[in-house]
Amino acid sequence: MATKQLVFGPTFEEMLHPSKIDPSIRERALKAAKDDPLSPLNLYNITWRNPEGGIYYIVLPKELTGVDANIVVLYSKDFPTRSHKVGATYSVTMEHQLEGDIEPGVHTLVWPSTGNYGIGGAYVGPRMGFDSLVLLPELMSRERFEKIEWFGARYIKTPGCESNVKEIYDKANELRQDPSNRIMNQFEEFGNYRFHYYCTGNSCIEVATELAKKGIGNGKIAAFTSAMGSAGTIAAAERIKHEFHDALTVGVEPIQCPTIYWNGYGGHDIQGIGDKHVTWIHNVFEMDAITCIDDIESKKGLQLLTEEAGWKVMADRYGVPEESIKEMSEIMGISGVCNVLASIKTAKFYRLKESDNIFTIATDTMDRYHSVMKQLDEAYGVMDETEAAVRTVSVFHNAKTDWFREGTRHAKQSWFNLKYYTWVEQQGKTIEELDAQRDPEFWLAEQAKVEETDRRLREVRDA
Repeated sequence: MATKQLVFGPTFEEMLHPSKIDPSIRERALKAAKDDPLSPLNLYNITWRNPEGGIYYIVLPKELTGVDANIVVLYSKDFPTRSHKVGATYSVTMEHQLEGDIEPGVHTLVWPSTGNYGIGGAYVGPRMGFDSLVLLPELMSRERFEKIEWFGARYIKTPGCESNVKEIYDKANELRQDPSNRIMNQFEEFGNYRFHYYCTGNSCIEVATELAKKGIGNGKIAAFTSAMGSAGTIAAAERIKHEFHDALTVGVEPIQCPTIYWNGYGGHDIQGIGDKHVTWIHNVFEMDAITCIDDIESKKGLQLLTEEAGWKVMADRYGVPEESIKEMSEIMGISGVCNVLASIKTAKFYRLKESDNIFTIATDTMDRYHSVMKQLDEAYGVMDETEAAVRTVSVFHNAKTDWFREGTRHAKQSWFNLKYYTWVEQQGKTIEELDAQRDPEFWLAEQAKVEETDRRLREVRDA
């Protein structure tokens, strides 16, 4: 096959602060976001910031959360794929391209995924000139497969649902036998980790400072909650801890698949999380607690936030501001609601005050869950105003502190040991590689690669 010219995009620093992008490129990229969404220029729109430089976030109304603490949600609906996972797929691709081990026109990029990472790979790969193939469980939402096709990629459906990652790995290992395939495994690729450590983590810190100037919170972050799929997003908490040493990191799993919580297993439908293993890039020693959320409550909560009966009840009966209702309806997906429910639990468990800020992430939007909401209607009946009132109270206001376990030294060692069964027994890592992750210096070294990667990328672009 003939090779194609390499396409390079932004550095980590430019994704964090797009004002540092060449102004002419930034202007063209913002225009492409509206007029040409499939243009490679949109790689420069991978950022948590809007065109004016503000960060995409909302402070949830306490009329909905029912807690004193401020729950702050960074949302990713304005990323090129309407999910922040596109940042991880770009970072992974960019790092491999700098290493010289992938070449457009020569290699097919294979994206093992349970959803948004695969969609991100379907977007980034073709924009950078690569054939892209996504591996996705067959029971994921119909909209996910449609987006992969629209972005110009192919897919293979693997058996099972969200938690059937072993089947994805098996297919990836089969495809690995073809030397033209390159497996871009989000669960072990540290480009994923670095995007969230640097871009997501620093964005949260900047928002906390901005909120304090508005009289909201104390300028610090008391806790960061994040459900783990690849465990990329939760890396943001490590940057937050460097800034606020007493900040808590709370991981989140589905009740139906409580792997870290108590070595559990099972199928669930919080698409994008709970993949029944501890990922290679997850620094569990930095996690202070693990909590579990019901997938049905997450889906019912999303329907409350995105349908008219829910809007009316929240406004008329509970006084939720209409502008907040509109914004929430546009920024939430199932895992985003899951993260919010975990944040409410965290506020209650630690008895956090009005001055405390809890940060979390809305990882995608409703546009990929209409078929799931239809299935919910078929199973439970259409949500009317009475049911909407029940959900407001039962799902949000009365969120309980059950399924919450703090990370003792013993617990963290147990969480870490679970990596052995996936990564050493199944995926070919060595004991020495695994044990190296026990040393905090291992993780500091991975974080430090942000600066070196940016330097190399600038050199290549300027050549």
